[in-house]
Amino acid sequence: MSEPIVEVHSSTEDLVAAAAARFVAVVTAAQAERGIASVVLTGGGTGIGLLEVVRKAPGGIDWSRLEVFWGDDRFVPAGDAERNDLQARHALLDHVPLDPSRVHAMAASDGEYPDPVEAAAEYSTAVHAHLAEYGAFDLHLLGMGGEGHINSLFPHTDAVREEHELVVAVTDSPKPPPVRITLTLPAIRRTRHVVLVVGGAAKAEAVAAALSGAAAVDIPSAGAIGSETTTWLLDEPAAADLPR
Repeated sequence: MSEPIVEVHSSTEDLVAAAAARFVAVVTAAQAERGIASVVLTGGGTGIGLLEVVRKAPGGIDWSRLEVFWGDDRFVPAGDAERNDLQARHALLDHVPLDPSRVHAMAASDGEYPDPVEAAAEYSTAVHAHLAEYGAFDLHLLGMGGEGHINSLFPHTDAVREEHELVVAVTDSPKPPPVRITLTLPAIRRTRHVVLVVGGAAKAEAVAAALSGAAAVDIPSAGAIGSETTTWLLDEPAAADLPR
């Protein structure tokens, strides 16, 4: 597992631009080396914003050879504006020539799997199939909440304690909506390059805790580690509590 690298950027705009540049660099390098690249997307303003930047400057990505997954999604109807899937499609995916068979959205509550546990199991099948063929995800993008949560892995919950399953259902999320599907820490660790993109002063305490060795059950982002690189992209307010 890799040691964390920290990059601090002067503004949110610079932070998003750096995250988009990392997206393009990892994807194009993976495609050059293995033919296929895989990314795990995140939601939130920064996570969706970087996709909009990538849309404007794709930097040579072969979209037909990109596998797309999500780190988590809200288990709500497919047309709900809160869906990470829908937001990512509006920002980027609907505007580039992806192979639809390579886009792996998590089930919605009004779809084929109305039970979130069954929906998680179905997504786990897709994740396992990808990892069996390619060994790892190439890039897992992560935002972080003020208490240190990543994907839908919240402090002191069964989901963040999961040590074996790659995908689980969350039925009691402390942040609404309560029902979600999420990749776990074991899934995140099956990634070559993990990139956490975090902005804002409200997250400074959790950033400092994660980078100073907090337990993942307390600060879930502390458990997000890539096999080759783990990069924290921060703006200056998010980095305010780090040692100078």
